Amino acid sequence: MLIHPWDAAHEAGEWRDWLARHDFGQLAVNGLDGEPPWVQPLHFRYDSEPGPHGRVLAHLARPNPLWPALERHPTVLLSVVDDYAFVRGPWAAPEGAPAEHGTPTSFYTAVQLRCTAHVVDDPAEKAELLNRQVAHFQPEGGTAPVAAGEAPFGRLLPGLRMLRLDVTEVRAKFKYANHKPESVQDGIVAGLTARAGRGDAEAAAHQLRRRR
Repeated sequence: MLIHPWDAAHEAGEWRDWLARHDFGQLAVNGLDGEPPWVQPLHFRYDSEPGPHGRVLAHLARPNPLWPALERHPTVLLSVVDDYAFVRGPWAAPEGAPAEHGTPTSFYTAVQLRCTAHVVDDPAEKAELLNRQVAHFQPEGGTAPVAAGEAPFGRLLPGLRMLRLDVTEVRAKFKYANHKPESVQDGIVAGLTARAGRGDAEAAAHQLRRRR
């Protein structure tokens, strides 16, 4: 992923704050010899500790076909992309230039976490990690806790495997028009606000927030 200096995260707190609100991504696992990579969509919990980059918790069904590849190649990549929008060319026209001279482009935020994967099969540890993941999505509760060998979910634990992903490297990109003149930024924000489609409000907010 190409990251221009103006698209880079301003500080580690920027991508951490964003990732705390975006918890669905795609896990890329190197394929076995001669095979393409496996790409698995999944919900996850990101914790900023331990280590300098934090840790990810997730789970997948035991019959998932990616397990042999993951166990052979435990270095994986978790990719999270959101707050994307298509910017129409006329919105980005330079001040004083004809509208058709504006360059169409894409806005988005992308965070890629390079991780070392650890597969957890111990029933008690699986239950503890699964409860932590559920607590992220349901902090208000409402679902019985998982306990190995106990109803109602203990019997389901053998059908799951937990993933503990220790993050070793982070690449974060906030692709908005912060390197453009303010007049161009204003035109883009106005266009996004007027269109009010999926992701437009979020993209406009990033454009305004990252203005230098």
